[in-house]
Amino acid sequence: MTQDRIACAALRSRIMSADEAAALIKPGSTLGLSGFTGSGYPKAVPLALAARMEAQRAAGNPLRVRVWTGASTGPELDGALAKADGIEFRLPYNSDPIAREKINRGTMEYFDMHLSQVAPMAWQGFLGPLDTAVVEVSGIREDGALIPSSSVGNNKTWLDRAQHVILEVNSWQNAALEGMHDIYYGTALPPNRVPIPLLRPDDRIGEAYLRCDPNKIVAIVETHTPDRNLPFAKPDAAAAAIAGHLLEFLRHEVARGRLPANLLPLQSGVGNIANAVLSGLLDSPFEDLTAYTEVIQDGMIDLLRTGKLRMASATAFSLSPDAAAAINADMAAFRDKMILRPQEISNHPEIIRRLGCIAMNGLIEADIYGNVNSTHVMGSRIQNGIGGSGDFARNAYVSIFMTPSTAKGGAISAIVPQASHVDHITQDVQVIVTEQGLADLRGLSPKQRARVIIDNCSHPDYRDALNDYYRRALEHSYGLQSPSLLDEALSWHQRYVRTGSMRA
Repeated sequence: MTQDRIACAALRSRIMSADEAAALIKPGSTLGLSGFTGSGYPKAVPLALAARMEAQRAAGNPLRVRVWTGASTGPELDGALAKADGIEFRLPYNSDPIAREKINRGTMEYFDMHLSQVAPMAWQGFLGPLDTAVVEVSGIREDGALIPSSSVGNNKTWLDRAQHVILEVNSWQNAALEGMHDIYYGTALPPNRVPIPLLRPDDRIGEAYLRCDPNKIVAIVETHTPDRNLPFAKPDAAAAAIAGHLLEFLRHEVARGRLPANLLPLQSGVGNIANAVLSGLLDSPFEDLTAYTEVIQDGMIDLLRTGKLRMASATAFSLSPDAAAAINADMAAFRDKMILRPQEISNHPEIIRRLGCIAMNGLIEADIYGNVNSTHVMGSRIQNGIGGSGDFARNAYVSIFMTPSTAKGGAISAIVPQASHVDHITQDVQVIVTEQGLADLRGLSPKQRARVIIDNCSHPDYRDALNDYYRRALEHSYGLQSPSLLDEALSWHQRYVRTGSMRA
């Protein structure tokens, strides 16, 4: 593979094994690692580093590092390093179960942050220096330019900011990825910021390649390993019902003249419900669609194949194993229909607001006033992180949150009197959808919101209890702008902790 994927002859002398590259990483280092939702992350060096960590821990000389990424990665990175107890600090998003458990046990520090803010914060410097970037690419051109892999994430910033760079050149990634990326180098810190000249999802404003000072490249590791994404479940009845309510809402908005016939650029969070909504668009009347989002999912691939979706702009793929293998084998057919950008562009609030995105994201719970918790269980146990949902929710043309009305086999209501943790305040939440129905909250006062959410979105098993709570809150609340009984609201969560069910 060497000459095919590493065309720069001057860099071939830096090819080495993953073990040799991992040995260059010093204890206490801060690492900037590629990867976004299981795509384009380094797969060999982190495993070698984890093995080194295990050996040093057994010898009583633990080796730990600080880890920055684009978002979640794969088990060969987050999982392996966490299992080796090698991560002392992690940002900005995590979905690995081993790392999650360590975060919740307090043995790993975790900074959950808006994804659009990671690169600017790294440049501002208060996160500290970046010692080593470990970045997967699909190739190195003769002039030393790097061909990005299946995600871009924060790679541009990591390569610019790091003192040393380790590259994994992954020949499993289809060579037809070349030309799909749009790497914009025009961002700057105040007072030197200028408008980002992106007016449509299919605009290209940057370069097809990543730049890197060749003097910083200390190691190149050759790999041939697929991305590791999880399969999506087929949409169940609840997901299908949510999709149906949402598609009916979009048809209504078009009929009222509030959306154009081809909608506005779509943003979709990751998961089975999001894929159900995207799949529902296949049989919808909407044509010539576009997406301006974080990740390209299975449902978007189906829309691209049929021509329903004209262009998808994102920072990464987030595909099931079958879809990843299929698109990797047929990448040339999609190269002109997809653009992968740095996440500081894919998630940029200025662009999201300018384009007027329709944001569709999931949640853990919502309260009757429309505050949304998307990160914490029972207020204190982190599940994943806020990801890019805040970037889109606050700046979207329409901000939609979707969830089944219950969880844990019906033992938990997703609609509660008061959210145990708030990531998205009521002012940033315009529409809530469950399988029970849709609540359009635009222009409603808190009391009006409560009535619509309880009536349209709550599960019948919990509706009487929510109505009873709301009635008593109207009678006994300290104020009546957002009537609440703090002890009563807390008891919904305490009841589950005690009994395993909110119904008890």
